[in-house]
Amino acid sequence: MKQIIKLLFIAAFVSTALWSCKKDENKVYFEGGTAPVLTASATTPVTLAPANQSNVAMRFDWTNPNYKFTTGVSSQDVTYILQVDTTGANFTSPSMQEVSIPKELSTSFTVKELNTILTKLNVLEDMPHSIQFRIKSTLGNNSAVLFSNVLTRVITPYLDVAVPIPTAGNLWIVGDASPNGWNNPLQAAYVTTHKFTKVSNTLYELTLAMPGGGAYKLLQDNGNWATQYHMLAGGSWSSGDFEKRDADPGFPGPPTAGTYKITVNFKTGKYTVVKL
Repeated sequence: MKQIIKLLFIAAFVSTALWSCKKDENKVYFEGGTAPVLTASATTPVTLAPANQSNVAMRFDWTNPNYKFTTGVSSQDVTYILQVDTTGANFTSPSMQEVSIPKELSTSFTVKELNTILTKLNVLEDMPHSIQFRIKSTLGNNSAVLFSNVLTRVITPYLDVAVPIPTAGNLWIVGDASPNGWNNPLQAAYVTTHKFTKVSNTLYELTLAMPGGGAYKLLQDNGNWATQYHMLAGGSWSSGDFEKRDADPGFPGPPTAGTYKITVNFKTGKYTVVKL
């Protein structure tokens, strides 16, 4: 009886092992791909001008990375991202720009579109800058990442803004995150203390004692809600993007009381709040 049981056990073990081997043979494994090769239509320095903003400034083309699995070349959709950064930053700067291009193996930018990208890179206008480009290719869930070669081009941008600047060069804060509260027009005692300093045509700053909590909005016309600025989704009390629009909820106030410096950059469309 013991011998029979032993034989049955061995037979069961062998059957299980064979089944496992067959199961492993059916698995699909990623075998890699080939890094895309990126080329650009422009090879000489490019000067962008508002008069030509609708013209094509630059076209980019790249090769298919040919992602492969044990079953053959992948039929999955590939997402391509054109990364743009200043030379020397090595695609690590906080202002690096990324443009998603699903499936396609080329893309073109008009003068205005390319200038907007450089504007968001926060480089100075009317000056030549060394700009680098590369393609990042991925499969689903940002997997199987491959990077192309890096192209460097010298580009001179013109002055543009991500958000329309205050028409008269004025900017005020209102809301219960400020001593003025939601009074609009502002109370006379706060018209001066709640007004931003215009550092440049596109940069405004304000240092203010804030009570902690609450919310606020930015007004370019004292007494007029219709031309206000408010935070875009995804922002926080300390930083984010903003736009010109009469909408809620505005900007969240800092969590604790203190003196804060608010910086509003219309060129990049970003704001920051720092406790002093």
